[in-house]
This record gives sequence, structure tokens and C-alpha cells, in this order.
Amino acid sequence: MAQRLAMSAERSEDLTQPQQEYSGSEILLRCLIEEGVEVIFGYPGGAVLPIYDSLYHGAVKHLLARHEQGAIHAAEGYARATGKPGVVIATSGPGATNLVTGIANAQMDSIPLVCITGNVNQDLIGTDAFQEADITGITMPITKHSYLVTDVRELPRVVKEAFHIASTGRPGPVLVDIPKDVSNGKTGYHYPEQVHIRGYQPKTDPHPLQITRLHQALAEAKKPLILAGGGVVTSGGEHELIAFAETARVPVTTTLMGLGGFPGQHPLWLGMPGMHGTYAANHALLECDLLIGIGARFDDRVTMGRLDKFATGAKIVHIDIDPAEIGKNVDTYIPIVGDVKKSLSAALEGLPRSRSEAWVKRVQGWYREKPNRYRDSDQVLKPQWVIRHLHESTGGDAIVTTDVGQHQMWVAQYFPFAKPRSFITSGGLGTMGFGFPAAIGAQLAHPEATVISVTGDGGFQMTSQELAVIALGNIPVKVAVLNNRCLGMVRQWQEVFYKKRYSEVDLADSPDFVKLAEAYHVKAWRAESKEEAARAWKEALSAPGPAVVDFRIHPEENVYPMVAPGKGLDEMIMGEEES
Repeated sequence: MAQRLAMSAERSEDLTQPQQEYSGSEILLRCLIEEGVEVIFGYPGGAVLPIYDSLYHGAVKHLLARHEQGAIHAAEGYARATGKPGVVIATSGPGATNLVTGIANAQMDSIPLVCITGNVNQDLIGTDAFQEADITGITMPITKHSYLVTDVRELPRVVKEAFHIASTGRPGPVLVDIPKDVSNGKTGYHYPEQVHIRGYQPKTDPHPLQITRLHQALAEAKKPLILAGGGVVTSGGEHELIAFAETARVPVTTTLMGLGGFPGQHPLWLGMPGMHGTYAANHALLECDLLIGIGARFDDRVTMGRLDKFATGAKIVHIDIDPAEIGKNVDTYIPIVGDVKKSLSAALEGLPRSRSEAWVKRVQGWYREKPNRYRDSDQVLKPQWVIRHLHESTGGDAIVTTDVGQHQMWVAQYFPFAKPRSFITSGGLGTMGFGFPAAIGAQLAHPEATVISVTGDGGFQMTSQELAVIALGNIPVKVAVLNNRCLGMVRQWQEVFYKKRYSEVDLADSPDFVKLAEAYHVKAWRAESKEEAARAWKEALSAPGPAVVDFRIHPEENVYPMVAPGKGLDEMIMGEEES
């Protein structure tokens, strides 16, 4: 590998030699270099062969995934860990359509991506040519913007705009579809320094009058509450949020996407709200008289879709960079459109202290008296114990990725994240198979960090082929499989809502994950007790490269607290408590 990289570096010098004209693929590569792209995730094919021929020079690192879904989730992991756009390349037809899940995932969670797809020659578009797909049409509802490049001379402008759109305002995925004749076409090269897009001027500064109204509302409030979402992490406004909460003395609950945006062990933190939220967070939402939503969407996993039972006695302030979110799900008393970091900075000037001391003590009491609990056991391995052990063994200094389901909720409940961008998960779309490749992208972004992919036995099997990637590159991702031999969250819903009629959730015939990992030349361990789990995890953490630990947890363990769909936050199922 080292020899290969050295050869690539030598060849990259050739690309810098002055030329009069460049091919479209060479121009694309130069544009990516201008944007500071460090790594591209992708999978080659016929329509992108000119682009991959340009990549042969090695001027930009490329990570060869084993499936396009793995590539785009890795790009998402890189973007979520850094805040910079992730870049993915796929060929036309099935290569492009295999990106669709990742594009929708990024759109739902506001993640900046630039997705480059190849297409057939323009004279073949519309003829049902081999591996032709209308990827711009297919992805139109799930991208922030998309381009079909029809002239090689337009390529630099398009790439410049794509990165600008993906990373400004409310971030999101942008697709650039390049027909093969454009990649092969030739022209001179000039990369624009600025972007001018009429009709796209994101508003980032809040209106001063609305900030004044927020101050007035805070001064009058007796039971204020902050609902902080992923917008805090995206904007880098975590320090401003801490200052705001401490100065005004306002308790904070963070959504799933907001975890890490406020320290998980801060005395004003109440945990996560909603379907699997804490007693304190949900009851604070029920009783508050001023609710300040910051970079949060008020989605149905928080409100449960029961607005008649959600913060009914509260005036709602909504701070968001996307004006379309204001008033979409809840009636807003004070709308503040702007960048979260800038809005909080503006609000800190002259910020009054609320009359909330009795309220703060009350909700802190709830949090102490009714924390997330589980009934531990020395006979079976409990997933909550595993997550707590992962936290203790790393001191919380790790980047953790997850898919969706029970393991995702246990991580959210039992791993108190202290820093932004340390929890990477599929929030809005809820994508199985996301977490493992996302961990690869996060690890490439932060080579020295401890990166843990916590996954389930169902989700791991959706993208486990990417084990080849971490093995070949010796990428030190640690995979913790919470293996309950079933689709855990589906099974839990069938237990609670369908009278234990378990339909098609049994995964007992899954492969031996230790042997699977070893087949890819990745070290692996299995653990069925606390003692085995502690020993296996210690050895996995100490291993210099990638590692997999198959934690065989109790198959009937459920995630509690839980609010059933259609129920109000006052109808929580608390479940078992620690003995």
C-alpha cells in the first residue's frame, strides 16, 4: 500500500503541469482539489471511467467501497464528523440509483454532500441505453439541488455552485450528473472565485426585533425550556448554547440529532425527549410555559404527532436557518430565522435571567429521581451495560456511529455525549446499514480518534461487505454488534402492539460474525457474559487495526421509556427498573 501511495504521489506531479486544454474529468478533479477535497468515496463503472482515469494520478485520495450504499454512507460519516461536504462518485444506472438511500438520508438530516454520477453520452439519453437512468429526476425530491451538466465549459461553475449550495444555509445533498461525453470533452480551465445564484441567498442574521421579543418572553417566563436539535451541531453553536442556558438559567433537552450539542453531563441537561426520551424531558415539555426550539424540526418522534398534548401551555420560540421549518409542525409565537450560532450570539447580548430557579430545581429533581434505568443481570448480557462499558472504557472520548433501532436508542440513552459531532446516526430517515460505513468515513476524517460503530445484527448484515475496506486499509474502526438474533425494535413493537405475534423478525440463522470478520482478515471476538464482554472489548480497543466484537445480548430486552405512537408524552411506558 505504501509503495502504491508513493507511486500515486509521483504521478500527481504530472497533473500540475500547465496545459492549454483539459478533459472534463481532469477539470472535475482540479475543481475538487480547489475545494480542498481530501478523500472521495466511490465505486467505478463504465460511465465514470474517464473520471477514474483522472483519479489514477492519485491527486485526491479515493476509497473504494464494496457497494455504492457503503460509499455514500462513508461520505456522510466524513461530512458529519467534519462539517465539510462529503464527496461520492458512482456510475450511471444502478450505480447512481444505489446512492438514493444515502441521498435521502443526508437530506433528512441536513448533511452536506456532493454526489457525482456518470451518465451515458447525451445523444443516448432518453433511448433506454445500457445503464441509463434519469438520476436527476429520480433524486429531485431528495436533493437540495441537482445538475445535469450538458457542456464541459459549464463544469467548473457547476462544481463551485454544488459545494456552495451543499454547505451553506441549511446544508444538504447536491447531485452533479455528468454524461460521458462531457467527461471526455475538452476546454480551457478557469475556476470561479465566487458564486452568484439569483434566488439563493440564505438568511443567516436574525432580526433584532425578534431577539428583543425573545428577551421579553424570557423575562416573563417561569418555566422556560430549550429544545436543541441538530442545527446546534451543524452551526457550531454549542458554546453559545451553553452560555445561553447558563446565563438565563434554562434547562435543556436535546433531540437525537442534537446529542453532543450540549454536554450530556451538564446539570441543566434533561436527556433526550420524545418516544424514548427521559421522564424529565417529556414532563418538562408538558409543563413548560416558554419552549425555545433551536435548530430542531419538532418532528413526530418528539411531538408524537399529538400537538394537542405537546407544550400546550407554552409560547413557542423557533430559531432555524430554514424559514420553511418555522410554523411547519407547531404554531410559533416568536419566529427567528437565522444561523443558530449567530442567533444565539445575538441573543446573548442583554440576555435576561429568567425567573426559573424553582422550575430548574423541580426538573433536576425529576432527572435524578427517574433516570433511564434497566434491570441488570449477571446471567445474561444486557445491552445497556455494554453501552455504559463502552463509555467508561473510552472515558467518553470517542466518535460513535449507529444505524436505527434498539441499539441506536440504547446508545442515545446510556452514552452521555460531551462534544458535538461525536454521535453520528441516521436520524430522520432511520437507515439500517448506515452506521458501519459512516464509521469508516468518520475514521478517515479523524485518524487518531477512537471510532466505534455500534450496530445490530440486522443492520450490520446490510453493509458488512465494507469489512473488506477496513481490512485492506487497516482502518481502526471498532465494531460493536449488539446481537439479539432478531430485528429488535420490530420485535419490541410486535410484543407491545401486536400481542407477541412475531412476524418475520427472527435472524437466528445469521452468519457467525466472528468467522465473517475473520474471513475479511479482521480480528474478532464473541462475548456472552459481562466478564467476556469486558475482556473482549479491552482486547479489541488495544488491537492496532480494525476489530469486531459480537456481543450476544438478551433477545427480549426492550427500550424503555417508551411512548406509543399516537399517544401523548404524558403516557410513557416506563418498563423495568434497575434492581
